[in-house]
Amino acid sequence: MQKRLSRKHFRARLEVMIGTLRQEILSGKLAIGSYLPSESDLEKRFELSNASVRSGLKVLVEEGFIEKIPRVGNKVLSPSSEQKTVIKFGYVHSFARLVEMEELLAEFSRQFPHIVVQPIELPSSSYSKSLKHYMESEILDVVLINNNNFQDFVENGCTHLLEPIEQVDDLYPFLTQPFRQGDNTQVRPFNYSPVVLCYNKKHFEQSQVPLPDSSWAWSDLFKYGQQLSVKNERFGFYFYMPSRNRWPIFMLQSGTSFQTDENGNYRLRGSKIIESLEACRELLAMTDVFPRILSESDADAEALFLEGKVSVIMTTYFFLNQLRDSNISFDVSPLPGLQDTSTLLIINGLAVNSRSSNKEAAKLLVDFLSSYEIQLLLRRKTLNITAHRHAMEWEGEESLYRPSRFFLYKEIFPTLRLITELGLSNYQLKSIQRDIMLFLSGLQNSDVLSAKLEQLLIEAKESNIIQSS
Repeated sequence: MQKRLSRKHFRARLEVMIGTLRQEILSGKLAIGSYLPSESDLEKRFELSNASVRSGLKVLVEEGFIEKIPRVGNKVLSPSSEQKTVIKFGYVHSFARLVEMEELLAEFSRQFPHIVVQPIELPSSSYSKSLKHYMESEILDVVLINNNNFQDFVENGCTHLLEPIEQVDDLYPFLTQPFRQGDNTQVRPFNYSPVVLCYNKKHFEQSQVPLPDSSWAWSDLFKYGQQLSVKNERFGFYFYMPSRNRWPIFMLQSGTSFQTDENGNYRLRGSKIIESLEACRELLAMTDVFPRILSESDADAEALFLEGKVSVIMTTYFFLNQLRDSNISFDVSPLPGLQDTSTLLIINGLAVNSRSSNKEAAKLLVDFLSSYEIQLLLRRKTLNITAHRHAMEWEGEESLYRPSRFFLYKEIFPTLRLITELGLSNYQLKSIQRDIMLFLSGLQNSDVLSAKLEQLLIEAKESNIIQSS
């Protein structure tokens, strides 16, 4: 009986060795052209005899994973097309062209020909919900997820779908921190941007208006915006007001956050937050500067800028990549300020689906896209701000037009704020957006707004607690 049990365990260990080495080859952990560890090392690792190790290696030779070279070792071969690992990479549809994703994935295929990456472009609307559904269904192995999406996952108790991932010291710590849960980092930062102003330099020159700088208040922008406006031709300033990455900035610039009293209630009437929204409404009422048009998406501001129909927009560095092939002479500037000059920080990261059956290959793609080599390629060929600090510190001959104030993002690090610093959940922000839009449009006064927000914030907080429990 003991002899049979021993044989059973021997066979199990042999299968573990064959399966482990096969998976390490398919995942790229063992690179094509490299050599397996020595037979003696494999004996120790898998607790097998030399004869058993050789028997297992013979199986891998027959399957075409390795080639045995006498007196040299066992060389890793490129698997056949039937043996290749396929991983599915999901990201928002507009992301690919902004980061030259096709070129990045082509380079990945050259370096790891045994792994096939299938891009899956997802709609930007309800992106967090789509990610959750696709990951739960095990459709995606790797995903693009920003800090707002991650917060949605936190609030909905879905972070178990994100595989813990190794933290990389060469990435800015302030980019990694928003993606931590307890002791685990669950998302690897890829690129990021503050919200800034982008302006048409030709329009400023024609109107003889001074260029924006860090001393500007919002009133300065609208004052000069009047001079930049040309009736029936262009407006001075525009942004897509309903965007969650735009309207909350005015509340961030109030210099305070949403807080409850000792009874757990919000008291907003006469607060700095309401004052900041009042200042925003006064500015937006200047219809000769800011167009009162019905926008369908946050891409409308960028589209108007590309058409020369607006001189200044509130946008991100991500959008600058759409200007690379235009004939517009453009530059960037920090946002004007209210009580302070805070701006919103948006971070795009990469995550591995914890339910993926190809985690090793998925992690390899994440490591590749966040490596110095690829982040430097992104730095040199696009106008993105990469997460890898050393890649952004590279100095050399530029291969594309880069606006003269491109590197101002370094100077405004102290002003970068996450939307969570408002003290609200994403669920609460969504619940109050409609009433804030009514207020900014002049269809509600500040007293009514304050009362509505105090009620909605409590209801949303209680509702979110129930849904996440």
